[in-house]
Amino acid sequence: MNYFHVIIAVVLFSLAACSGSEKNPNVKDQKGPAASAVDSSVQSVQYKRGDLVPTEQVCMVNDAFMGKKQLLVVHAGRDYYGCCEMCKKRIPQEAAVRVAIDPFSKKEVDKATASIAITGDQGEVSYFENESNYRNYIKNLNL
Repeated sequence: MNYFHVIIAVVLFSLAACSGSEKNPNVKDQKGPAASAVDSSVQSVQYKRGDLVPTEQVCMVNDAFMGKKQLLVVHAGRDYYGCCEMCKKRIPQEAAVRVAIDPFSKKEVDKATASIAITGDQGEVSYFENESNYRNYIKNLNL
């Protein structure tokens, strides 16, 4: 195997790490006609910096808006979302990935109950205690 083949193999392995199909008992299957109808209508919306986004389209481990429905992980009766198998494992195991600091109030918030907005140029998100905090934060940024 030459150097080019090794690079291709590493890239493919890396991509597969975040798209595996291993079953996790905490993850609900989101397939079916209703899910497809919701996905297609939500995906047609173009979100930009400053917009509130659907919770289910955010990888809560990477704190990034992904633009499509993510993998649901239920932990302690709350719905969290991750983009890959690694995220699905980390959400129930690491409390730190389930919480964030509201940039307006500076209080800790649970990502499952937060209002989520795109606040970075590369799809980075911030979590807010409520929509009022979000609106005040955005107003102060003049977005």
